Amino acid sequence: MDTARLRSSWNTVAGFGGGVPLFFYSTLFLTRPHLRELFPAGMSAQRDKLVRALGRVVASVDELDAAVPFLRQLGRDHRKFAVTEDHYPAVGQALLTTLEHFLGEEWTPELAADWAAAYKIVADVMTAAAKESAHTTPAWWNGEVLRHERRGLDTAVLTIRTDRPLGYRAGQSVSVETALRPRIWRYYSPATAPREDNLLELHVRMVDGGTVSSALVQAVRPGDVLRLGAPVGSRLTIEHEQDVVLIAGGTGLAPFKALLGQIANEPLPSRRVELYVGARTARELYDLPALRALASALPELRVVPVVSDDPAFRGPRGPVGEVAVRHGPWPGREIYVCGSPAMVSATRNLLAGAGIAAEHVHWEDFSGYQDPAEAGVGFLTRG
Repeated sequence: MDTARLRSSWNTVAGFGGGVPLFFYSTLFLTRPHLRELFPAGMSAQRDKLVRALGRVVASVDELDAAVPFLRQLGRDHRKFAVTEDHYPAVGQALLTTLEHFLGEEWTPELAADWAAAYKIVADVMTAAAKESAHTTPAWWNGEVLRHERRGLDTAVLTIRTDRPLGYRAGQSVSVETALRPRIWRYYSPATAPREDNLLELHVRMVDGGTVSSALVQAVRPGDVLRLGAPVGSRLTIEHEQDVVLIAGGTGLAPFKALLGQIANEPLPSRRVELYVGARTARELYDLPALRALASALPELRVVPVVSDDPAFRGPRGPVGEVAVRHGPWPGREIYVCGSPAMVSATRNLLAGAGIAAEHVHWEDFSGYQDPAEAGVGFLTRG
């Protein structure tokens, strides 16, 4: 398989921009109309993510050892979209038809064979993982909303009980779908460590144009049932004995609150923990009472609230990453960062500038998970 030729041909096709996904989906739905029902009603977000995802698929083929865990997770995750083994050939054929259309005379039998082989490798890994997981886990979990607490204008804390153990680890994330926004999924990190009573807590903040976050904050009520997908992610989990520093922006606090619950259950002596939690104003520090209760239960926990845009706040002010770095460099500690993409990027740069080695900084890269949750099914939407 000539992977250089695959990349080159894809770069040519990508140059046609938005026409590529439009042609792909038109081909797919014309040849397999029944697949349309697997996708959300609005397809604009779906189309926007196709180009990046196709590039990821091509790049994965010649780095298969590194790509297999990602592809296996992708296959397991797509069970919640009702994707079956029978759907993959239709997607593959629509892909090849699209490539042939845009490449014209450059589309040779040899190139077609390479693309078909590359797609088959990816599809085989995904379908095998989906089959394996079907023996041990459901395609999704049902979670009843027991409590819905508004914490300000744009934030809500939901307490949910799943119909069976979810089997996540503190620091992981799960995708969530509400019947109010069918076939559209978003990822959230439980703010509680796993419990025997199957209760978990989700922290949700509305984002501009966020259809699911708006529904979860404004419209979901106790008694409603959500769907939850399989847990994903490992970069924010703790599987070592070192002391830790947690730097959270906004609802990036959620996975760290779960980690604190895990630490609270560890055998003594307890590890030392510093938690820096940032918001724009004091009012947006929405979970301080719970954090203070955790600090009382964990003598080695230090909680530092930080605000960036509230002159009346008497505590540390500024971007949370800047405030945290001023207290570093924390030799011997592992550092975890969670928040908006901009906050995570800025904080990582600050930590690097302070001389903290990258291998000691942990952050979750949702590029491998978020797109299908945002856009619906689309094996080719994860970029």
